Amino acid sequence: MVRVVLQRLALLIPTLFGLSILLFLWVRALPGGPATALLGERATPAAVARINALYGFDKPLIQQYLAWIGQLLKGNFGASTRTGVPVLEEFIQRFPATIELTIVALLIAVGIGIPLGYVAARHHGGLIDQGTVVASLVGITIPVFFLAFLLKFVFAVQLGWFPSSGRQDPGMIATHPTGFYVLDGLLTREWDASWDALLHLVLPAIALGSIPLAIIARITRASVIEVQNADYVRTARAKGLKPPRLRRRVVLRNAMLPVATTIGLQVGLLLSGAVLTETVFAFNGIGSFLANAVFNLDYAVLQGFVLFIAVVYALVNLAVDVSYGLIDPRLRVR
Repeated sequence: MVRVVLQRLALLIPTLFGLSILLFLWVRALPGGPATALLGERATPAAVARINALYGFDKPLIQQYLAWIGQLLKGNFGASTRTGVPVLEEFIQRFPATIELTIVALLIAVGIGIPLGYVAARHHGGLIDQGTVVASLVGITIPVFFLAFLLKFVFAVQLGWFPSSGRQDPGMIATHPTGFYVLDGLLTREWDASWDALLHLVLPAIALGSIPLAIIARITRASVIEVQNADYVRTARAKGLKPPRLRRRVVLRNAMLPVATTIGLQVGLLLSGAVLTETVFAFNGIGSFLANAVFNLDYAVLQGFVLFIAVVYALVNLAVDVSYGLIDPRLRVR
C-alpha cells in the first residue's frame, strides 16, 4: 500500500504540470484581460498597455508561463491585480471557511445518503424505494444556486430560523486561532460562538450537499441491490449467517466500494459548487473570492486557486484508493 501511495504522489507531479499549462492557456483565452477589467470605462489603449507592462502581460506567453512556474516553485502565487494582496495570504484567510462548509456538506450527504440508499435497497420495489428514487432525481435536477436562494428565502427570511448570510453574527465577539469558526469556539470554550457559526453553516451546507446526497443515495441503493442478490450472499444466508451480521459484514461492506469512489468524486463537485453557494450566502470563502476573480479576470487568483483545488482533489482521490484496502482486504497491495 505504501508503494502505491508513493507512486500516486509521484504521478501527481506531471499531472499538475500538464494542468498548469492548460490552466495558463485557458485563463489567457478569456475575453478581455485584467487591465480592461481593472480600468473599466477608463480603459484607453495607453492605459491598458501601461497596466499590461506593469504586470508583465505584454511579454510572450512562454515567458509569462516560465515566470509564473518559477514563482510557484518558490512558494509565491503572485498578487491579485484587483487588490494587490498576495494570493497565498488571501488563500490562508479564506481556505478554512470553504473547507468547513465542504466538510459539513459532505457529512450531510454521506450521513443521509448512505442510510437512505441502503433502506431503499432493503425495500426494493416498495414505497420507500420509489420515494427515494423520486427524491434523488429531484435532488439531482435542482440547481445549487436555485436551492440556495429557496432555502435562504424560506428558512432565513420568512421563518427566521437560520442566519441569511455570513459565517458569524457581526455582533459576536469571538477568538479565531485557526479560522475554522466551529472548531475555534470549541477550542476556546466559547460555546455561543461555536453554535452561532454552526447555525450559519446549516443552510449553505444543505444547499451544497443536496446533489452529492442524491447521487450517493442512488449509488448506494444500486450497489446494495446488486450485492444482496449475489451468489456469495445467498450462500452465506443458506449457511445460517444471522441477518444482522450478513447485512453488516457481507452486504454493506461489499457494496461500499463504488460508494467510496462516488464520495471521492463528489469532493470536486462540492468545491466547484461552493462558488455559487458562497456567493448566495455571502460566505467569505474561496468560492466567493474565485467568483470575483473570474468576473475581474484576476489571472493570479484564478491560476493559484484552481491549481490548489486540483491538488486537494487529487489527494482526496488518493485517500479513496487507500480506503479500498480498508473496505476490502483483497485489494490491499504491499
